[in-house]
Amino acid sequence: MLHSMSTVEPSSERSAAEVNEEIRALWLRSGGTLSVEQRAEYQRLVMEWASAAPESANAA
Repeated sequence: MLHSMSTVEPSSERSAAEVNEEIRALWLRSGGTLSVEQRAEYQRLVMEWASAAPESANAA
């Protein structure tokens, strides 16, 4: 089975901190174990966070 990474919409201009808060909330809601749907959401959020993170954080 092939998994494709979803693209992040450029219209979503949230800060890395805002996206990070959503990631934390997702983990809290899941109780530490992500369902298939939650994993897809997590991957999307991580991609969004990476695009929103400052260049210095991306280089680390």
